[in-house]
Amino acid sequence: MGRLRQKGKAGAAKAYVTRTSAIKKLQCSLADFRRLCILKGIFPREPRSRKKANKGSSAPTSFYYAKDIAYLAHEPVLKKLREHKAFAKKLSRALGRGEWGDAKNLEDNKPVYRLDHIIKERYPTFIDAVRDIDDALCMVFLFASLPSNARLPASLTENCARLAAEWQLYVMHTRSLRKTFLSIKGIYYQAEIMDQTVTWLVPYQFTQNIPADVDVRVMLTFLELYQTLLGFVFFKLYTDSGLIYPPPLDVKKDEGGAGVGAFSLQSTSRTAPAAPKAKAVEVDGRKISGKDVRQAIKTMTSADTEINSGDVDMQAAESNPMEVDEEFVPQQSTSDPQSASSLTTLKALEALPQSLTTALFSPYTFYLSRETSRSIFEFIVRSFGGRIGWPASSGSGSPFDESDDSITHVIIDRPLVERTDETAEERERRLRRKYVQPQWVVDCINAGKLLLEEPYAQGKTLPPHLSPFGEYEGAYDPTSLGSHVAEESESEDEDVELPEDEEEEQADGQVAEKSALRAAATASDAAALRAAELAAEVAGVDYGTFEKEVRKSRKKSKAPGQVDAEDAEQDMNKMMMSNKQKKLYERMKYSEKKKASERAVLEGKKQLLQKQKKREAKAG
Repeated sequence: MGRLRQKGKAGAAKAYVTRTSAIKKLQCSLADFRRLCILKGIFPREPRSRKKANKGSSAPTSFYYAKDIAYLAHEPVLKKLREHKAFAKKLSRALGRGEWGDAKNLEDNKPVYRLDHIIKERYPTFIDAVRDIDDALCMVFLFASLPSNARLPASLTENCARLAAEWQLYVMHTRSLRKTFLSIKGIYYQAEIMDQTVTWLVPYQFTQNIPADVDVRVMLTFLELYQTLLGFVFFKLYTDSGLIYPPPLDVKKDEGGAGVGAFSLQSTSRTAPAAPKAKAVEVDGRKISGKDVRQAIKTMTSADTEINSGDVDMQAAESNPMEVDEEFVPQQSTSDPQSASSLTTLKALEALPQSLTTALFSPYTFYLSRETSRSIFEFIVRSFGGRIGWPASSGSGSPFDESDDSITHVIIDRPLVERTDETAEERERRLRRKYVQPQWVVDCINAGKLLLEEPYAQGKTLPPHLSPFGEYEGAYDPTSLGSHVAEESESEDEDVELPEDEEEEQADGQVAEKSALRAAATASDAAALRAAELAAEVAGVDYGTFEKEVRKSRKKSKAPGQVDAEDAEQDMNKMMMSNKQKKLYERMKYSEKKKASERAVLEGKKQLLQKQKKREAKAG
């Protein structure tokens, strides 16, 4: 007879633990339990049956794996938190009694915990840590821009600003930046570190305020873990690149607002340690050192090798082993003696020039106008090999001033105003330089090449700034529109005359709707159907009405009793699917239709704007 299973002591009731039970088992407060879960990466789980996991109760609660809670019970940080609780009681008692000496001794011996072992547990390899620093960088850059207050000490903000500057320095030094996007939330950057893609968000330099409904304690716990993680990662990255970590900080430049320029990158000078002095031993009245012994052994081994094989000269082979470089010697193929092998060696790969993308701005020198953000464009331009300067109002440390003749581009973000007091020298200097808006720099990086400066000139309406982070296939692209659609819209504009009153506009709208629906009914191929769909969007026809008209026309075109082969095949495929697969398929089709309708709406709006511009031009 098998063992009887008691209710509440097996299955889900044993595998899961409620949050209240976990706190009782660990004997800690709710705040300490949350901190431990964040630091150790433990999060609530959803059991299959909440009622079984809660021993028959249906009350709403959070569940955790029982193994995770048993894992937390042996955590050294939990022991330190208990010691800190006892320390807080002793300190408050000493302060209440006025025992200032005891209170000072307690404060000096305050229990402090470290998170080094947690970083090693959660990230066993360095690649795992690099792959997971996206959130850490976003959090550090956010806290670096926050003002210090009672909840955020100034030392915390300064440490976050230091970590952010160290990361930017490394990316600029290794030229690892790949993509940039200026969004409403902030600036998105994407770098390639150790063959891993790292994307982070940097807020704009506005005054930031912490909302009252945000739990800062939870964010500070995450920040505590992320600061330790970034310290480990930066140390490894800097040392692998042959740089000193942390980079030295120039206090005077930092006080002058130099920003990243206040830090200096220094290479590590790896000098060989001094050789220990050889101990001399007297043998038969003669002093013999360790060097003499090694020389005797070397001569004995070389003599043995000369006896065994006279062709091998070991001394010559070991004379300078560092200068030996393996080179590939091309040999003729037995099948094709005319062609020689062309394999690439490591030496040839190292000699190859760098990619054009990483040295995109190396031939150019930029100057920032005072209204542009220095921290953004200094980082971007220097990451791609360019030189950049700025006015004194943006901070100290500029390598050159505005009158430098090497300046090729001026990044300016103000309207074009004609100056009447311009000297001949200033005019000549202005004609030599290219004045571009900040978006030109970012679009060049995302395109991987230098774009024309004319569309981005000062005071001009900028082209659309598109996200480089991989939109779905077939997404709306405002820069490219089908030629047949543009031709149709142009021909329609030529035929339509300007309306004189609202009645004529309504009549034109009705005519456009009817013509669009007629085109949908008579569409024979996919291209014609697409053109009809765009025309319907421009005319303001609802997408559902358009679909109904297309279905009606298809039904009419079929003979009675004739079944569409594609629809029949789709129905057969649906019948063979399980319920889960069927629901997933329906969701996919729904999302595809939704994306297609969104794209059609955007393209229709663009055509409508183009028509309005042409009408305004004709009227003017």
